[in-house]
Amino acid sequence: MKRKLCILSALFLSACIFAGCSKKEEEPEPVKEEVAEEPEAEPEEEPQEEVVPENQNLLTGIPDLTEEAIGKRPVAVMVNNIPAAMPQYGVEQADVIFEIPVEGDQTRFMALYADYTQVPKVCAVRSCRAYFPAVSQGFDAFYVNWGIDESMDHYIAALELDQYDGMNNPGGMFGRDQSRLDAGYALEHTAYFDGTMFADYVQSQGTRTDIVDDKKDTAFRFNGMDEQLKAEGEDCTSLEVNFGAQTAAFTYDEETKTYKKENSGQPQIDGATGNQLAFTNVIILETSITVRDSIGHKEVDWSGGEDAVGYYVSNGGMQKISWHKEPNNEWSRLRFFDEDGEELSINRGKTYIAFVYPDRITTPAP
Repeated sequence: MKRKLCILSALFLSACIFAGCSKKEEEPEPVKEEVAEEPEAEPEEEPQEEVVPENQNLLTGIPDLTEEAIGKRPVAVMVNNIPAAMPQYGVEQADVIFEIPVEGDQTRFMALYADYTQVPKVCAVRSCRAYFPAVSQGFDAFYVNWGIDESMDHYIAALELDQYDGMNNPGGMFGRDQSRLDAGYALEHTAYFDGTMFADYVQSQGTRTDIVDDKKDTAFRFNGMDEQLKAEGEDCTSLEVNFGAQTAAFTYDEETKTYKKENSGQPQIDGATGNQLAFTNVIILETSITVRDSIGHKEVDWSGGEDAVGYYVSNGGMQKISWHKEPNNEWSRLRFFDEDGEELSINRGKTYIAFVYPDRITTPAP
């Protein structure tokens, strides 16, 4: 009996020892809390250089040139601008219009067309005055007029203009508008230039049509393709320029963001389209204008300088500027600068530019 008990005790002790040496139940490892990883910051995109279409109009900055006109010279046409000659026609299509006083402080237009293949029929064409081709040469433009002040012959010859004068009727491109004659217009208000014939005539004569290398960029510095910026300065929704015998007034059209022009109190209408002349940019350049002879022919300072005062009007604002064109260098560009001396950037679109006596601008309340 004792032996049996001893055996049971031994078995029990062995069981206890075995149980004590057995592996404990493993505790579950703590669950690691997953932390959402922050997305890697995308690298900032470098600003892409603006793509300028090949057919960019060098006078307006708008891509509307025909393929045949890319890299070609513009055309400058002298146009009668007195009230008795209204309405003109063919002027609405001009990309830039200069208005400058002539005899008696009446004014004359020089209308610039960037696409020499798309010049319209223009009326009424008038004669040349020295300061107009002095400006047109800065655009490397063909020059079109009807008649000339004979005292300018040597000057015009020195400019080496590619000039087309209605007095000689080159290519049969000039004539008198019979409907105007029938309506009783004075003879000097009836001359037309048929610009639709111009490209073929120039090409047939072998005249240079490619624009010179230093004029292959835009004529002005423009804002971005999709920018329409207000001129820095005071608000300006209307202004009037007093040339003496005539005035030019402009009223801002918010819908089209253009300034609609009046001539001596009347809307200035293109007789072919029926539309009022309208400009994205209006630039007024104050300068010295004097009388040089008994007839009343003018001397106009077209060179300006650091102190030459001007005004840039666009998108409902008016900004004071300075302007210059290199003295004694008709082939130089007309440049505009802000009050910090930086070259001015203007909005893309049609531009009106006036040379006028100092202190002849008023900005009536809208």
